[in-house]
Amino acid sequence: MAGARTKNRTKKRLRMRAGPTAVAAAVCALAATAAFVLPTGGAPAQGPPARAGAPAAPAPGAPAPEAAAREAAAPQQCTDPEASLRPSGGTDGPAVQRIKARGRLIAGVDQNSYRWGYRNPADGELSGFDIDLVRAVAKDILGDPGKVTYLAIPTSRRISALQTGKVDIIARTMTITCDRVRQVAFSTAYFESGQQVMVPKGSPVTAFDDSLKGKKVCTSEGSTAEIKVREEPHGSSLLTVPNQLDCLVRLQLGEVDAIVNDRALGAGQAAQDPSVQLVGKPFTTEPYGVAMNLADTDLVRRVNKVLEDYRGGGAASLWMKAYEKWLAADLKGITAPPAPKYRD
Repeated sequence: MAGARTKNRTKKRLRMRAGPTAVAAAVCALAATAAFVLPTGGAPAQGPPARAGAPAAPAPGAPAPEAAAREAAAPQQCTDPEASLRPSGGTDGPAVQRIKARGRLIAGVDQNSYRWGYRNPADGELSGFDIDLVRAVAKDILGDPGKVTYLAIPTSRRISALQTGKVDIIARTMTITCDRVRQVAFSTAYFESGQQVMVPKGSPVTAFDDSLKGKKVCTSEGSTAEIKVREEPHGSSLLTVPNQLDCLVRLQLGEVDAIVNDRALGAGQAAQDPSVQLVGKPFTTEPYGVAMNLADTDLVRRVNKVLEDYRGGGAASLWMKAYEKWLAADLKGITAPPAPKYRD
């Protein structure tokens, strides 16, 4: 009963501070704190089985069976984390065979990032730039863009979801970094953004600088934004939450003074809630990549092939069409996708 009263008070406060779109998204975000299945288009509501054909543990002293694959996927020295494996659409490797045998691609996504991965209120379906990319991968591998089982994965659990085989890919505005390429494999970059500060309109905070002194800043746990704020707090205190939209809830409730987040995500939040705005300039470079298990090198190459096709065609490319559909209204002036980088 007390929980119900608290929830009702929260909804009332949200209605007072934000428009109806932001309220609906914010209340939804309060419950989105764990990974769960998001069935769409008749997708079965079940988690993935263990990786088929997984080898037994090696004998003491013997090399790990997937060591060669991991070595190929993770560079020994990280000087350019965006450099990925060259595309291939030839003979299917074990990861692609696993997906074909299952008959579905299992993708870790967000359902709370407006324009990127969110529930479309018009039809209840997952929509956005990242979702279109997942559908393109499913179409290439399985011949049907609808053969996807979506799992909503919090920011802090993206890497573990790949390492444990819960998902085949993560397409969730995930920045490629040197630390992460040692843990998971990435495609080439499919979008480039940068960290920026978001505050309520009228806030004295003006940028990622000493105007944050004495302020409480929110970031999503496990994000590159969290790392940056811990490195350079500018006199602020830090609150971390499972998902980036949870920060918008805290900002609307007055529990934090500012959010540090990718500009691309912040622009979507500002479009949802006109009472907030981005301030200052982006102060980092954030290349987004599709993430996969380190052992799934054949899948990395296959996804890179999909991205080559996705970028092809200039202004008529599938990438530009997705940009115009989902992002151009809030992120103006982008004329082309990032150029791919390869290391082999």
